[in-house]
Amino acid sequence: MTANEPLIPKHGGYRKLKSFQVAQVIYDVTVRFCDRYIDKRSRTHDQMVQAARSGVQNIAEGSQASGTSKKTELKLTNVARASLEELRLDYEDFLRQRGLPIWERDDPRRQALIDRRCATADEVAQWVREEHDCGLHGRGRLSGQKHQSAKSAASTYPELAANAALVLLTVACSLLDRQLAAQAKAFENEGGFTERLYRVRSEKRSFRPSSTASTKSTKST
Repeated sequence: MTANEPLIPKHGGYRKLKSFQVAQVIYDVTVRFCDRYIDKRSRTHDQMVQAARSGVQNIAEGSQASGTSKKTELKLTNVARASLEELRLDYEDFLRQRGLPIWERDDPRRQALIDRRCATADEVAQWVREEHDCGLHGRGRLSGQKHQSAKSAASTYPELAANAALVLLTVACSLLDRQLAAQAKAFENEGGFTERLYRVRSEKRSFRPSSTASTKSTKST
């Protein structure tokens, strides 16, 4: 603890978190995906959009709450992680129920999308179009030591879009797992608001001049 430990430390700043940025792209992608491929009257449509929104909102709320409650920050970050896991299952169900493949872990298209570092839903859509056109014209992407992805030749837009969302979800969930581990460690080492309040008050008392000592000094003079 430092002598100048603030009672309420700097908090918020969630827009700079990589997990928030990726979750926001996932939300925008999911809204577009559901409007295009999921019946708007179905519960699945609303559930997928709400799960994606929950991921974004809870990261932001957790970051904002961290100033006064590390416990709340940890809880909300975990809610965000759970919401994105629910969304991942929905995308997997979409592919499975339509007989479309879920890309394997070593599929070069997964790494190709990660390397693109898409910052918006438009950039993800552009990548999907490029992959579709490559498959349509029989041109596979090259990855590693010239490993050609012949799978892309048979890929449809729904398959590409859903798998692209799954790739982004894998990235976001990995980031949140690390974020949760860091938050848990900080909470364990530093405690929450109550502990910080105690430390700050104790620090203030230790630096407060003694009134008794001042009185004795005045009398002796």
